[in-house]
Amino acid sequence: MEITINGAKTNYQAFGDGKPFLILHGWGSASDRWIKEAEIISAKGFKVIVPDLPGFGESDKLEKPWRDNDYVKWFEEFTKELCVENFYLLGYSFGGALAAKIAVKYPQRVQRLFLVASAVIRKKTAPKDFSARVAKVIKVLHFLPYYAFFRKAVYKFIIRKSDYVYTEGVMKETYLNVISDDISYKLSFIRVPTIIIWGDKDQSVPIEDAHIINEKVKNSKLVIIPGADHLMHKQLPEILAEKILENI
Repeated sequence: MEITINGAKTNYQAFGDGKPFLILHGWGSASDRWIKEAEIISAKGFKVIVPDLPGFGESDKLEKPWRDNDYVKWFEEFTKELCVENFYLLGYSFGGALAAKIAVKYPQRVQRLFLVASAVIRKKTAPKDFSARVAKVIKVLHFLPYYAFFRKAVYKFIIRKSDYVYTEGVMKETYLNVISDDISYKLSFIRVPTIIIWGDKDQSVPIEDAHIINEKVKNSKLVIIPGADHLMHKQLPEILAEKILENI
């Protein structure tokens, strides 16, 4: 399915009927990564709606770089177009940062917030500083033969965790905008009931972040899935859906 928001197409998938349950996917992902969870949750009396965030999946590409707040504004229009007033909201990784901002801005609309391996805390660390320095050096060496191959190799084997090398066009600057926005200071303003779900083997967004979020969000509960890593939504969809339904 698709709708047009401010002249741009937003693709989305919808499952079932009942209380609206929206899922915001992670960076570089799309709605089709959440089909299994959507099917399980919708079977329990929910209408699960999973959009392709602008710039991802089958939604239109961005015409200019966005920030988190641009995605929040898009979400406002998206729910307005679908006539969705109150809803359950799940945000995964990058989508979790957006979901947290939405919950702060619209506490009366979010019935329950699920933060799944959410990239909410983006503090500067020694490894990140090192990665930034390496990225600058690589950029200077753009004149070298086989530069593109060399660049991808460095990101894959040295920097490793960065999605920057896999982005194109305006999404590169969008990515830099997104990772520079640390919204951890806003967590204490979340007033809606919040369920934090994490895998204890997550190497992309460490479980320490989950404990910090749990501490800062007063009305929150931390659910840890043993053995799960950052891709739990792909590897353990049934277990993740079960944890969501147990805490809805």
